[in-house]
Amino acid sequence: MGKKNKNRKKKQQDRNGEPGGRSNAGWGAGYADIKENKLFEQYYQKLKIVPEGEWEQFMEAVREPLPATIRITGYKSHAKQILHYLKEKYFKEIQDLEVDGQKIEAPQPLSWYPDELAWHTNMSRKILRKSPLLEKFHQFLVSETESGNISRQEAVNMIPPLLLKIAPHHKILDMCAAPGSKTAQLIEMLHSNMDGPIPEGFVIANDVDNKRCYLLVHQAKRLNSPCIVVVNHDASNIPRLQIDCDGKKDILFYDRILCDVPCSRDGTMRKNIDVWKKWTTSNSLHLHGLQMRIAVHGVEQLAVGGRMVYSTCSLNPIEDEAVIASLLEKSEGALELADVANEVPGLKWVPGVTSWKLMTKTGQWYTNWSEVPQNRHTQIRPTMFPPTDPEKLKEMKLERCMRILPHHQNTGGFFVAVLVKKAPMPWNRCHPKLGNKGTEPAAEAEKTPAETADEAGEAAMEDKPKDLEASRESTVKQDGVCGPPPSKKMKLFGFKEDPFVFLSEDDPVFPPIQKFYNLAPNFPKLNVLTRTHDGKKLNLYIVSKELRNVLLNNSERMKVINTGVKVWSRNNDGEQSGCAYRLAQEGIYSLYPYINARIITVSVEDIKVLLTQENPFLSKLGAQSHAQAKQLGIGSIVMRYEPDPENQDAPQCPIELCGWRGKISIRAFVPRNDRFHYLRMLGVEVFQEKRRYDRFEAKAEGQEGGCAPDSMSMETDLKTESTDKSP
Repeated sequence: MGKKNKNRKKKQQDRNGEPGGRSNAGWGAGYADIKENKLFEQYYQKLKIVPEGEWEQFMEAVREPLPATIRITGYKSHAKQILHYLKEKYFKEIQDLEVDGQKIEAPQPLSWYPDELAWHTNMSRKILRKSPLLEKFHQFLVSETESGNISRQEAVNMIPPLLLKIAPHHKILDMCAAPGSKTAQLIEMLHSNMDGPIPEGFVIANDVDNKRCYLLVHQAKRLNSPCIVVVNHDASNIPRLQIDCDGKKDILFYDRILCDVPCSRDGTMRKNIDVWKKWTTSNSLHLHGLQMRIAVHGVEQLAVGGRMVYSTCSLNPIEDEAVIASLLEKSEGALELADVANEVPGLKWVPGVTSWKLMTKTGQWYTNWSEVPQNRHTQIRPTMFPPTDPEKLKEMKLERCMRILPHHQNTGGFFVAVLVKKAPMPWNRCHPKLGNKGTEPAAEAEKTPAETADEAGEAAMEDKPKDLEASRESTVKQDGVCGPPPSKKMKLFGFKEDPFVFLSEDDPVFPPIQKFYNLAPNFPKLNVLTRTHDGKKLNLYIVSKELRNVLLNNSERMKVINTGVKVWSRNNDGEQSGCAYRLAQEGIYSLYPYINARIITVSVEDIKVLLTQENPFLSKLGAQSHAQAKQLGIGSIVMRYEPDPENQDAPQCPIELCGWRGKISIRAFVPRNDRFHYLRMLGVEVFQEKRRYDRFEAKAEGQEGGCAPDSMSMETDLKTESTDKSP
């Protein structure tokens, strides 16, 4: 053993009194020593952000583990069904459960989240592994999360989307979106009416980190929305986009912007233990300038009358009220803080502070800018202090900001403020021309804020480029194509994405699809895209009309990572039946309203057969479904379940499954976790046979439409038979 390893081992023994560094105090003992930071306590006690007499409760709360929180996907028609299943099956059983002589506390709904769609629990992973029932509950959560029906999300992170008050027609920008839990909420709210057509609005979800963008894609794809595009840009310099408006080029302004900026994260101490060790006031001082640049860029791109929610998971006024106060001061009345006190009933919060001080990591305090010595002017800026004019400070109404404290409702710490844009920003009141000839100037256009901002603002925005100049130079070089921007001015990092190529209405791919599925005349062919210029189109995707407008007009401005939901996949065997494209389960809820053929009505028992047997004979279906299937030729089909209001034991939401009608059999093309989801809704237990089912799915996925895999079984008396091949 080397000298360094010997010394390290000796230090561990000295520290814990036992070889190997383990103490006799148990698993959680080491954390008590870590959860101390005198500078943190000194700083926040001095600022008095915690109400008088509550400091001990506050510190006690931040030292406790954070409860796990889940949110049921609200826009899906299955939400009520999942909630009913959770309450009636798992939560009731957990209430009477004891593990190691300790009674388990059942999950409780968040009192302030609408319709009981969010729940929290103090159960740890260690407890989950000790009981078969809890392990089943855990597997249920994991499976439903993968299928997009449940999201695991911290409670306070659910607040900003609620305050945006989103409608289906809104154009939304999520500036710092990864890992994507809030983005998922935005998508849900956009799809609040699932019975209607594809929403007019869209979400542009951005993140500066290329790798984190793919986490964002994973989150968004679970929801199968045609109204989301993931892009990769610095939030403080997101390109200004243009769109076609009545045949003229216009600048895109967003109805809603979520500005959840990078922060010091001291509100996350309950789940991020490292924050205790690494916290210092310098973190906030270093981040303030970036937060200012992002927030300024956000309000510039906000439409007049629109809302921007600024939020952090920090409790520090330097990152919170200081940024808001600076924005309000520079806006000269164009922005105002909205009064949202009654918009989230049941949520406990404390008003924003109107006075605060700065402290360096050495413990030195500054009350205002005039006290800051010259040698610290690069680290400490005037925008970090509260306004000195009492009248101006009163007009800002900073008390309308919301600070959520951990001990009030057993959550993390959080800050949120809602800004409403009443008029163009002072530096945006001119009307620059866009590059295209014959177009009129936009109603509100942008200049670089640093041109007119004062010294403090210039410091916060000093590296902001004039992206409008770049926008003048770029035009769509190739009709119908939106790909990664080829401009030499923009350095690209990470993976190179395939292009996004929109199809024309007379593309030869459409006639056989139109005929085979009897698509409605109003099907938006122009909104269909593929990911290749040449060769056969393997997959077809669809986006909303307005998102197509954005993508086509900004192909050289945006670095697009992902967009669209898959609606068809190419299947060469299908050419024999008249159509080379089979339906994809991901996009069936977007596509179904336009399909008028190849539909079979199925019952609950039919769905059980389809999801637990591989290639069952047509005769296994009920009489009505069997008769409908016999009238159809070989090829892709939709199997539709309509709820029966008189049978409350059956699912009370419609179900649409994609499948294949073979010569003498039928097959469902449904991903693994979606199968689990539907079977649970039908009362079929899938826990005990999960491993066998995983092997079945692995084999099925490896076939890519070849021969059918071996049959599988679950906790049901339905038997399986493999009959004929299907794609």
